[in-house]
Amino acid sequence: MIDVKLLLNDFDFVKNALSVKKVSNETLDLVFNLANTYKSKLKTLESNQAEQNAKSKLFFEYKKQNKDTNELQDELALLKSKITKLQDEVNDSETKLNEVLLGIPNLPDSKTPKGDDENDNVVLETILDKREFDFTPKEHHELLELNKWVDFSLGVKLAKSRFNVLQNGAAKLNRALINFMLDFNSKNGFKEICTPVIVNKDSLLTTGQLPKFENDMFKIDHFIEDEEEQKGYKPKGHELYLISTAEITLTNLYRDTIIPSEELPIMMCAYTPCFRKEAGSAGRDTRGIIRQHQFDKVELVAITAPDKSDEMQEKMLQSASGILKELHLPHRFVQLCGGDLGFSASNTIDIEVWLPSQNCYREISSVSNVRDFQSRRGKIRFKDGKKNILAHTLNGSSLAVGRTIVAIIENYQNSDGSISIPNALKKYMA
Repeated sequence: MIDVKLLLNDFDFVKNALSVKKVSNETLDLVFNLANTYKSKLKTLESNQAEQNAKSKLFFEYKKQNKDTNELQDELALLKSKITKLQDEVNDSETKLNEVLLGIPNLPDSKTPKGDDENDNVVLETILDKREFDFTPKEHHELLELNKWVDFSLGVKLAKSRFNVLQNGAAKLNRALINFMLDFNSKNGFKEICTPVIVNKDSLLTTGQLPKFENDMFKIDHFIEDEEEQKGYKPKGHELYLISTAEITLTNLYRDTIIPSEELPIMMCAYTPCFRKEAGSAGRDTRGIIRQHQFDKVELVAITAPDKSDEMQEKMLQSASGILKELHLPHRFVQLCGGDLGFSASNTIDIEVWLPSQNCYREISSVSNVRDFQSRRGKIRFKDGKKNILAHTLNGSSLAVGRTIVAIIENYQNSDGSISIPNALKKYMA
């Protein structure tokens, strides 16, 4: 959630910063007016509460001195009625403001280059040389089927399109990569955690998947657990969803928490299956396993003090890149421009891996600094002396397992269609 104080104090800056994320002036004008209304009503409420406190104090002084308190009692009764009404108005105003704020994306930071879309992204660094082939490289889906490593028809039989069944070498490779990635990130200081893959609405609101991306989420029916629910009562916010990334669960471990400063930075990693409807991506990467409704991923999440978050982003980037180096997969770092940033991100560097059959680099990871956007939504704070300060949160894939399989299959293919295994993974596949 963006900072309302910044919005009110420097509205033109916020409007200009969010124009690259296609936030309309009408929406920003609305949130500005709602924020001013809320601030005004809150100020009036606090003024009346201060008056009530002063008159209550005077009332007790009069009683001690046996003075007439009838007039004060009448004034206090009127104030109580007025404050009750004002409190309702403040609550209503705050609710309306938050409903709009939850749909406003994060501001790009000063390190994010200007630009409208992916064509304006900036390549920062290219790592490892591409392999020179003396034959025409096949695409990963051809190699998977040739080696009987996948059955797409079984995925459709069990579920629907964009699900698959990995088998033989691919199933072993999938398991090997998960273990290798977890071990590698653990050695780099990221604590391994195992979380649920089903979350509530509050968790998705904190990290920014809701309300904007509800159509991308798999919402599920859940078990009726008690008598009240059997009678038809549903607690507010009790909807459940399958996660689209472990960023959601890892970040929300610290929702509504004040973290002792000595515990920072908090560095976590988790393997989870992830689920996305891929709404709006019809026709894209329909062959193979690049864009699936269910996929495996190892995720990094960090929570830091604000002055350490840039340093942490670099550490997370190097940890993800280190895995690709160990696998000898050519890749590059790409700084996303403002117009290509995700909803919650303030700064993002993508890692793109080389796919020889497509003769191009494809995204395999995004490492994002979210600043205090998620912390403000989820009340994630740390203790700094007597102050409670909003922490910075970061997240990054390390890595998307399916896309790493694709990169290995294509870069390690042989002329006869067989696939070699990177040395770093051989002990995991024994």
